[in-house]
Amino acid sequence: MDIFYRPSVIRLLRVRGIVLILTGSVLLCFVVNLMPETTEISTAMKDQTLEYFLSQGKIGVNDAADIQWAHAANSRTKMTEALQSSAHMIEADILLRGHDPKEPIMAHPPENDSDISLRDWLKAVQASDKGIKLDFKSLQAVAPSMALLDGVRSELSGPVWINADILPGPGGKATPLDPKDFVEAAVTPVSHGDVLSLGWTTGWASDTDNPGYSWEMVREMEAVCQPLRQSVTFPVRAALMAQSFPQLQWLLQQSDRYSLTVWTGQTDVLDVEDLLTYRKHIDKTRIYYDLLDTQRAKLGALPGF
Repeated sequence: MDIFYRPSVIRLLRVRGIVLILTGSVLLCFVVNLMPETTEISTAMKDQTLEYFLSQGKIGVNDAADIQWAHAANSRTKMTEALQSSAHMIEADILLRGHDPKEPIMAHPPENDSDISLRDWLKAVQASDKGIKLDFKSLQAVAPSMALLDGVRSELSGPVWINADILPGPGGKATPLDPKDFVEAAVTPVSHGDVLSLGWTTGWASDTDNPGYSWEMVREMEAVCQPLRQSVTFPVRAALMAQSFPQLQWLLQQSDRYSLTVWTGQTDVLDVEDLLTYRKHIDKTRIYYDLLDTQRAKLGALPGF
């Protein structure tokens, strides 16, 4: 009888086969357990805002400075003006109505009512190719607003940004939204393509030494954002940026999912030349400039911008 047909040999081969299968399974589990970070990073989303407007022919170069903004589109009139403007992104504020029906509306404190709800606001923007930035002033408004947004995502063409101040920042006196609660409400199973715009409460006063963004502030923000898989932009106050370059540069270096969105208060005194350091040392695709028209014009006229 051939040796390979002996019962004892067959039993031995079967045992060896089982051992090999079990060993392979253990090794596979071990390798998978070593790979969580690699798997998560591979599913991370980068900001597609510029790619969208380039594909639509709305901007000619891959430069975030070319994106224009319409602000406080919190009424039917303002919304209509924004839709008819040359702006690429429409920004509006969201609260829960102060009386029944307590639904998400477009309003900025101290207002607590509006002539347009978020539901109707989203219907209006569906017919356009513009992007939207929803600025939350109330944690209670986030979950119902995201539910409404998720219901119309297939009808929206442009980028979606979700904004809130979630940490105390330089000179900030307002109470930020709780970062954990906000992120849990804003990140839904179908919101992976949204840009999370996560900022600090800030303040600015003339004739005083206004502090910049500290190392503690940027490290705390990085701790919040590091586990996320969505792209994140950090709204930073332009008048506080000159004294904050090392901190903000470090923050951007922590992930290629991160960008800055430069904004300004109506009464802030800004020397636009202070922004040239950022323009020179940081990729042009990673800094948006949401500034006043006069400031944008001065910035664009600077040599080297």
